Amino acid sequence: MGTIRITKQFSFETGHALYGYDGKCKNVHGHSYKLSVTVIGKPIDDTNHVKHGMVIDFGDLKKIVKSEIVDVFDHATVFNKNTPHVELAKELEDRGHNVLLVNYQPTSEMMVIDFAKKIKKHLPEHITLHSLKLQETETSFAEWYASDNTSL
Repeated sequence: MGTIRITKQFSFETGHALYGYDGKCKNVHGHSYKLSVTVIGKPIDDTNHVKHGMVIDFGDLKKIVKSEIVDVFDHATVFNKNTPHVELAKELEDRGHNVLLVNYQPTSEMMVIDFAKKIKKHLPEHITLHSLKLQETETSFAEWYASDNTSL
């Protein structure tokens, strides 16, 4: 059987602010993110296997991405924990807001790198993460490709 790429799409709402940035995105704001996750592998050719013909069950891929990304980032506000935004984060948390403190500037570029690491840890051995596309707005997105990131 041939090698096949399959893609599952997800969406979530997340707020963030870019500390030290020289434009509008230094202010807390949010996006309706769209995440496309593409994996690559060979369809299961065992006719007795319950998932015969599948590279991976879309439901299994959904469980991974929902638990690692969507359920964590949806309706959260993300700040770089290595900046003074931690004070704002503390204030928001004290008021009952869902705040994530990450080790990076929460740009689409850095988020997609983080997402790739998290998803790869949970994929079955015979499945490879091929690419991620994180769309921040209708016209702006960041892409991660395994072929460009052999060290991850």
